[in-house]
Amino acid sequence: MSGREFSVLGVAVLASVLIMGWIVWSERPVQTPPAIGDVKSAAEQTSAQPDVADVDEAYAATLRDTAEAVPNDVASRLLLGDLYFNAQRFETAIPWYEEALALSPENVDASTKLGVSYYYTEQIDRSVETFEKSLTFDPTHQRALLSLGIVKAFGLQDLDGAIVAWEQVIEIEADSAEGRAAQDSLDRIRAAHGPSGADEP
Repeated sequence: MSGREFSVLGVAVLASVLIMGWIVWSERPVQTPPAIGDVKSAAEQTSAQPDVADVDEAYAATLRDTAEAVPNDVASRLLLGDLYFNAQRFETAIPWYEEALALSPENVDASTKLGVSYYYTEQIDRSVETFEKSLTFDPTHQRALLSLGIVKAFGLQDLDGAIVAWEQVIEIEADSAEGRAAQDSLDRIRAAHGPSGADEP
């Protein structure tokens, strides 16, 4: 793995830990390069790894009964998606988010979580497509943009695409949690690769 790939990996891990508390970055297995230990230590000083929620199976059963009884009920499907998403059971969350979004496609919070779920189930292209569709409904949704940048950097090794997404996050609101995470990621890229983010000769 090259130095550039180390940097991309480190930036992606840091950004996900800093802002997306609803993603546990360690769920995606990777080979850990030497630099990751430093990145993880720095990130842990800022944001502790989120706890994994347990699934209340009785509550889930009630929600499933409601969803089956009322085919156009969006709320029960969103609640089921969130229930399994928060428990990191991404494969189980996916169909509930998909059903909810078929009924309410403009729900960008749900589609962003669906994109994250695709990412953690190794469906990288679907993840990117989902974030991009989310942004057609709300081009200023910072979490969708930040997530898109993470997936481009970490999933596709598309550093230039990640930079574009993170710069948009900052333009929308630099002082938000998402904006600060995006700026920190860009600073690290530029420190490693120069102002453009490209490798130095």
